[in-house]
Amino acid sequence: MKGVRMSESPDLSRRAAATLPVVVVGAGPVGLAAAAELLERGVEPLVLERGHGAGAAVAQWRHVRLFSQWDELTAPAARRLLDARGWRHPAPDGYPTGGEWVEQYLRPLAGALGQRVRYGAEVVGVARRGRDRVVDSGRDSEPLTVHVRARDGAQQRIIARAVIDASGTWGSANPLGGDGLPALGERAAADRIGYRVPDLDDAQVRARYAGRHVAVVGSGHSALTALVALVGLAAVEPGTRISWVLRRGAVGAVFGGGDADQLPARGALGRRARQAAEDGHVTVVPGFRTDAVEPDADGRLTLVSSGGQRIEAVDEVVVLTGFRPDLSWLSEVRLALDPVLQAPLALAPLIDPNVHSCGTVYPHGAKELEHPEPGVFLAGMKSYGRAPTFLALTGYEQVRSIAADIAGDRAAAERVELTLPETGVCGGAGLFDEPAAEVDGGCAGPATAEVLTLSAAPASG
Repeated sequence: MKGVRMSESPDLSRRAAATLPVVVVGAGPVGLAAAAELLERGVEPLVLERGHGAGAAVAQWRHVRLFSQWDELTAPAARRLLDARGWRHPAPDGYPTGGEWVEQYLRPLAGALGQRVRYGAEVVGVARRGRDRVVDSGRDSEPLTVHVRARDGAQQRIIARAVIDASGTWGSANPLGGDGLPALGERAAADRIGYRVPDLDDAQVRARYAGRHVAVVGSGHSALTALVALVGLAAVEPGTRISWVLRRGAVGAVFGGGDADQLPARGALGRRARQAAEDGHVTVVPGFRTDAVEPDADGRLTLVSSGGQRIEAVDEVVVLTGFRPDLSWLSEVRLALDPVLQAPLALAPLIDPNVHSCGTVYPHGAKELEHPEPGVFLAGMKSYGRAPTFLALTGYEQVRSIAADIAGDRAAAERVELTLPETGVCGGAGLFDEPAAEVDGGCAGPATAEVLTLSAAPASG
């Protein structure tokens, strides 16, 4: 009928949607692995990265060595893509630094993906085309819209078949405050508080901590890494003092599995940290939940706990209490998230650090990662919400399953196999803080969400 536009049939809509790209948010290890998996299945990926290059977040902890070997840090589909271009795989039993991971794997992988990776592209919103989150109709037929902001402020809207959010949690460090919010005075003292493992090979950074009283807050592997590095600094820089501030009431199993840890480098880190504490190089302050940061008359800081304890004359604070997901730009899509961990509902009970060890995470893939919003997946470290100790291997298996699901291969999507190294208890908050909840021989994993998509964090990510 003239003047009347007939609506498209569902089958035509689905065929049209199949020609649209799958947008992958983040050009880190899991995001690039997702793109390689999609490409191998004939699905066109578009990777959007707000940084200047591949592995931009990893590059920020380039000085930190990972716990996992090279063989556990390269994704199968990515290796196949790189091998076709003559890539030389690093020695499989080597332990790279973050910088080596970027230079020898992530950047070559992004190069192999070519124009499918776009830099300086910050995703600021995802929605269903023509529908806000309240509207029901069309959510299973209309494509997704991805709103992007370039470095110069220019905005663009990309129409997508599906979205895989592999943006990680690196940009959202947990605060010093013991109640999950910044402590009183924390923001005002921002020039004296850092939220990353300091690079003591950098002369300016080294000068910041040398001969100072440094408080390291956190009980995970990033905290242990910082402690070991600072103890080394104290050995050559007189006057360097280290206070290790623990929210839990006792050190307990915080040093990890030692010789029993199936990630040997992580076990070695725990042994070194234990030795430093036992030798008296570190003052351990257990059961301290920071309530306030107060400047003193000498321009130094005093940390005040909710119970009234005080740690005085502190020059620098290194806060390594984990990370949390930024969900603000996903506000217009329908997510089903656990109210505690902020992980997908079906995944949360499988990774709850109050119940599971790092090595007892049940195999999971697209089924556990799906949301009420069709075609939207959180993958990698972001999928774990506030749960700690995420392995790169987990992320690679996640995106293999998600890519199969998007391509319509349901059997492959459900055929998820995941064998993780046995590492003992992966700690977080809640019950894990209580000594009675500790498990002998565990890694007492991080209250730090050990650097994104890594090998359980940089040692560490």
